[in-house]
Amino acid sequence: MSKVLVAYFSASGTTAKLAKNLALAVDGDLHEIQPKTPYTSADLNWMDKKSRSSVEMSDKFFRPEIANGVESMEAYDKVFVAFPIWWYVAPTIINTFLEQYDFTGKTIIPLATSGGSGMGNTNQELAPSCPGASLKEGQVFSADTDKHSLKEWANGV
Repeated sequence: MSKVLVAYFSASGTTAKLAKNLALAVDGDLHEIQPKTPYTSADLNWMDKKSRSSVEMSDKFFRPEIANGVESMEAYDKVFVAFPIWWYVAPTIINTFLEQYDFTGKTIIPLATSGGSGMGNTNQELAPSCPGASLKEGQVFSADTDKHSLKEWANGV
């Protein structure tokens, strides 16, 4: 039986709810990806081109620092990575997370919350950050998606 990790980044708590439900649904371990410098409301103001998130997302090579790591990543075969969609893709902190580990031979499955857009170019943006992994197509979910629906989806990917 494979060991499953649900790693998530949640700036406002919305994605955290989804990730916790998924971890329960797949009997997986839960890991919060915590930025070294937490995001404030002003940082997340996508209407302000000078806000932290806008600046980070305008540079595809920007890698926000992460404050914590996963112990024994080698123990996991399947890693679900949950995040909010920012500017039609995963936030660059997800690239930071993926680039910290060797995912060769592992399965990476993205999932996201969004205020209205789909996954966009997320896989194309994440693929270079996890070479050697099997990167599955992701899906956008509501934060309130029930455990049964998440389990059905997870079993199908």
